[in-house]
Amino acid sequence: MTLDTLPPLTRAEITSVDWDTLAPDEAKRLRALGIDVGARVAIAHRGIFLGKDPIAIMIGRMTVALRRVHAQAMTVKEV
Repeated sequence: MTLDTLPPLTRAEITSVDWDTLAPDEAKRLRALGIDVGARVAIAHRGIFLGKDPIAIMIGRMTVALRRVHAQAMTVKEV
């Protein structure tokens, strides 16, 4: 399952990230925020418009907004 399909408030662990689909500067920013393999995340909110962008995820005590394409590059498993 990818992060963008995770149900709201369901806790999950990132098991893999397809860094090749992301621009290098975007990948660097996500890693700096701690969004990498092994991180525990949950969906806090989704955008209300057609594309459901952005997606707000909770990681640790932070809430971070991600684009849907970034969330689609991350595979997660529920914990």
